Amino acid sequence: MHPAARLQFERVVDEYAKWRAIPEAERPPAPAWWWGPALDVRDSSAALTPPSCRRLGLSAGATYADATKLLLDAMSGQTVVPWPYDFSRKVASTDSDVRDLHPQPSDDSAFQA
Repeated sequence: MHPAARLQFERVVDEYAKWRAIPEAERPPAPAWWWGPALDVRDSSAALTPPSCRRLGLSAGATYADATKLLLDAMSGQTVVPWPYDFSRKVASTDSDVRDLHPQPSDDSAFQA
């Protein structure tokens, strides 16, 4: 499995665990951006790391394919997909610090005439 696919999938695992921690009545729909990383590893028989198995609630020795099924089942039947900011208001995303950066004043001193 490509290291980038593994990294992206691990990010989804982290978000999924945070999403599941929200009470079901308050939980936003599962985000569509989970599909890509999940589908990238859907045929992998490689074992998940023990921490990923725990975060997903899967038994030790579960595979990436097992985890993909779990994620896709979480999204099945949804008719609405949240916008990224709607989702991240309830779920502290692993990369929210990047999305939440505010514009900084530009430093044009290098271009003064």
